[in-house]
Amino acid sequence: MTVETRETRPAPRLHRAWFIAGAAFVALLAAAGFRAAPGVLIDPLHEEFGWSRATIGAAVSVNLVLYGLFSPFAAALMERFGIRRVVATALFVVALGAGGTVFMTASWQLVLCWGVLVGVGTGSMAMSFAATVAARWFVRSRGAVTGVLTAAGATGQLIFLPLISNLAISDGWRTASLVIAIASLAVVPVVLIVIRDHPADIGTTAYGAPPEAEIARPAARTGTARRALGVLGKAARTRTFWLLAVGFAICGATTNGLVSTHFVPAAHDHGMPQTTAAGLLALVGVFDVIGTVASGWLTDRVDPRVLLGVYYALRGVSLALLPQLFSDSVQPSMWAFILFYGLDWVATVPPTVALCVRKFGDAGPIVFGWVFASHQLGAAFAASAAGAVRDHFGDYAIAWYVAAGLAVIASAASLAVTRSGRREVAFAT
Repeated sequence: MTVETRETRPAPRLHRAWFIAGAAFVALLAAAGFRAAPGVLIDPLHEEFGWSRATIGAAVSVNLVLYGLFSPFAAALMERFGIRRVVATALFVVALGAGGTVFMTASWQLVLCWGVLVGVGTGSMAMSFAATVAARWFVRSRGAVTGVLTAAGATGQLIFLPLISNLAISDGWRTASLVIAIASLAVVPVVLIVIRDHPADIGTTAYGAPPEAEIARPAARTGTARRALGVLGKAARTRTFWLLAVGFAICGATTNGLVSTHFVPAAHDHGMPQTTAAGLLALVGVFDVIGTVASGWLTDRVDPRVLLGVYYALRGVSLALLPQLFSDSVQPSMWAFILFYGLDWVATVPPTVALCVRKFGDAGPIVFGWVFASHQLGAAFAASAAGAVRDHFGDYAIAWYVAAGLAVIASAASLAVTRSGRREVAFAT
């Protein structure tokens, strides 16, 4: 009599990279909290302190500039000191800036807290953070993960924007700022417990890496500023870098700088309640999550240049139509804009990251940090310029039309990037 025995294999464990990505998503979610605040706090700050919208917009501009300019240095800091320490410190800085706003009495303090501290803190957790995690921990599904992490900003907007708006109206903007500070601090333990700097730290390789891949931790780098500036110096000699930078600068101008900052007051100008307008902007975040995740999936399968060209062209069409859609109530045409624009909001990030990594190799996350800096420079210019347009002309119409034209230019610049997968320049390792 024989007895057959079957060998049972243990169920495959979920790769640690997915836990890292989950913790990164939560950190980016928290950072988005204060990033969502400017649009709903402009009117409360104007009413309490009497500061002009241009003055408040200037503080937003400082925030946006530092949010972008610090991104490549943050990527270099992560190379030197590790992801965990940089992100945990950044969350503390965000909490300090958000909490410090409750003591403001002068506009320069708004620039310091809202502009400098929050700008540097959130800049340390900008898209270069998402690019670093995706590039370091993933080979397979890298585009999809980039899309999901990018969507964290939109998800944070979805969660925090209605909350901030309601708190600012019912309990005052100071309460809203304190809630954001507490949320940022609450994420610090998650980062310290879950995130690891390299796959080699836990004796593994990136998700999807070939079985023969070597388990090795990259040598620690020194000279953070020199590394970031050196990468910029080499990348700036290439045509691809400037095409991506121009396109992404326009991307920032037409999203964070214009719509995120000025959509709520623009809708309010047409008689729409502020809470309703904030709800619409939050709804953009719902569709942004869908659009960005889908864009990440497409980036693994479709030429990223083509995706960018289509995204920017469609954005230009939607912005050209927006001035005719504002009214004192939400009409079906406005719902259509929210759906269409939301799907396109940050869909540009996954294909841009993919092009940076494809063209610049291991230095791709830092190169993307500089490209993202151009995004925020464009956003900063648009935040101030749109406020000045409103102060001078009494409405935002010209700002929307100019943004539509710029989006067409971004589409052309993206399509002009060479299709070849050849590396643009060699970087020292």
